[in-house]
Amino acid sequence: MIEQKIAIAAADGVAEAVFYSPGGGKFPGVLYLTDLFGIRPATEGMGKRVAAAGYTVLMPNVFYRGGTLPLFDFEFKMGEERSMQRVGALFGALTGAMMEKDAPHYVDALLARDDVKGPTIAVVGYCFTGAMALRTAAVAPEKVAAAASFHGGRLVTEEDDSPHSRIPHVKGELYFGHAIEDQSATPAQIAKLDDTIKGWGGAFQSEMYEGARHGWTVPGREPYNEKQAERHYEKLFDLLKRTIG
Repeated sequence: MIEQKIAIAAADGVAEAVFYSPGGGKFPGVLYLTDLFGIRPATEGMGKRVAAAGYTVLMPNVFYRGGTLPLFDFEFKMGEERSMQRVGALFGALTGAMMEKDAPHYVDALLARDDVKGPTIAVVGYCFTGAMALRTAAVAPEKVAAAASFHGGRLVTEEDDSPHSRIPHVKGELYFGHAIEDQSATPAQIAKLDDTIKGWGGAFQSEMYEGARHGWTVPGREPYNEKQAERHYEKLFDLLKRTIG
């Protein structure tokens, strides 16, 4: 396994990033977008697992406007003033418009790698960046063959630039894996998302993960659900194999 820490020139600054590759050749590229807690041992392990399956993985600090790694240099506690202030700052550091400005930079940085087999890549996002995965597929439709969102939040909003409004611009395959009882992805919002995708006419899957709550894929946090986390890998690898090889 090859691991390399680099810096990427993004839209409004420099983003730290990590590359993972099996080594010894060219492999399909996967843009891996972390949840709100950023690049850390848990997500690094997830990225390495994807790379071990035969992919070159780029994991950027998509919250670079909000600070360098680690994004949390203290123990996060839900409801605690300090923790919630940090969450709010990170939300503000990555608006929908910012996601769409940065996305092409990450896609091009991945495709420019000598160890990436193009001409297209796949992108996967978790929690807050599930929406960014969708936006990336929309702003770089010729270069993104697939986009996946796991327990993605705020995929449907009342704002003019709601992520679901970008679906008509997507040319790749889409996958959405939803959590149960998720305030950031309510049944009504999921239904609206599904209606939009059906009207779009492209290849997609949108499904609920039984018993899995928001954040279930990432080890080390209370929502982690090992059984459904393994199912998420099965679904992700099936999507990658089908779309980028």
